[in-house]
Amino acid sequence: MRLLLVSQYFWPETFGINALARALRERGVEITVLTGKPNYPDGKVFAGHSAWGCYREDWQGVEVFRVPLFPRGRRSALRLALNYLSFVAAGMVFGPWLLRGKRFDAVFVYAPSPLLQALPAVLLAGLKRAPLALWVQDLWPESLAATGFVRNRAALALVGGIVRFIYRHTDRILVPSEGFRAPIAALADDPAKIRYYPNAWVDEGCSGPAEAAPGTQLGMLAAKIADGFSVVFAGNLGTAQSLDTIVDAAERLQREGLAVRFFLIGSGSLSGWLAAEIERRGLDNIELPGRFPASAMPALYAAAAALLVSLRDEPIFAWTIPSKVQGYLAAGRPVIAALNGEGARVVAAAGAGLACPAGDAAALADTVRRLAALNAGVRSKMGDNARRYAAEHFALERLATNLHVLLDEMAAVRPMDG
Repeated sequence: MRLLLVSQYFWPETFGINALARALRERGVEITVLTGKPNYPDGKVFAGHSAWGCYREDWQGVEVFRVPLFPRGRRSALRLALNYLSFVAAGMVFGPWLLRGKRFDAVFVYAPSPLLQALPAVLLAGLKRAPLALWVQDLWPESLAATGFVRNRAALALVGGIVRFIYRHTDRILVPSEGFRAPIAALADDPAKIRYYPNAWVDEGCSGPAEAAPGTQLGMLAAKIADGFSVVFAGNLGTAQSLDTIVDAAERLQREGLAVRFFLIGSGSLSGWLAAEIERRGLDNIELPGRFPASAMPALYAAAAALLVSLRDEPIFAWTIPSKVQGYLAAGRPVIAALNGEGARVVAAAGAGLACPAGDAAALADTVRRLAALNAGVRSKMGDNARRYAAEHFALERLATNLHVLLDEMAAVRPMDG
């Protein structure tokens, strides 16, 4: 099979699509990637790359074409909008030229925000007369309204119209949570094209030996986390993650004198706010180690007493399963899910930890307190349950095989001309 993969984000940015592309390549799929210039999450184009110009690369047998892209910057709504739109425009202008003469059996879009990145794929699928599969990672326009990124009703209606156009020009829509099905069906022309396809957990950030050499920065952090009851949150430190809830819960526990520490590992738009708030409140039970490479995560997860995932109390977030949930489960540590809806349901179904309502600091503090009070054997059982559930539902090998079968079926139903 010859597959065109379209994604604004790709290696060396650390997204799950990298591992999936590698797994498909190992199954004999000939993959060509159309992507932008790596600049996530710091907002600056990675060393060795230029924001402008088109060029071709080879990554582990995968052919990669990169189009110009405006770097996203930091904490700038305007730059972020330009980042999104520049990939869409560059993909539609330069994509057909870069891929001239190439034929594909299917086109596949990996679509975290923004969903608009599927527009070049719609164009290319039409030009190449190939079926199009869209793997939705974020609900638009709902997420724009929920995060406050866009508040203008006319603008939201415009985005909704574009999303409807994308869905109706797609042959298969893959969703990582059953909660996505209803809102997408409301915009798609045929609900039967929607298929459940969860995110895989095996990636650079979720697998590999949990080792950290003593004396290294990673080793010292892992040792610090392992010393006592530590709750680790890893990932983006932004508005969607309800970080104020974590800070409020930590303050409650500090006032009680409970020996629990929170390690918020990562970076994001609220990193500065977090540091200032911790200092203002005099909190000594929250640490901000900064961002670590994905390869370091197994060691840090293994050192934690519990892993925390949280989202704001918004209807859209009840439909989604944060991608870190799969990695947390695979790490085999108890999970605290400060979530509503699908994410909390998965943790409960796995018997992998405890859940509490999103955005409720008192409930989160109580949940941490209850988990810390459990004996080590009970917490160990939660970790075993978590690892087993991840292997049964989110293993990369199984999901890569399932996707390969689905793409083959699409190509067979809609063969290319000639």
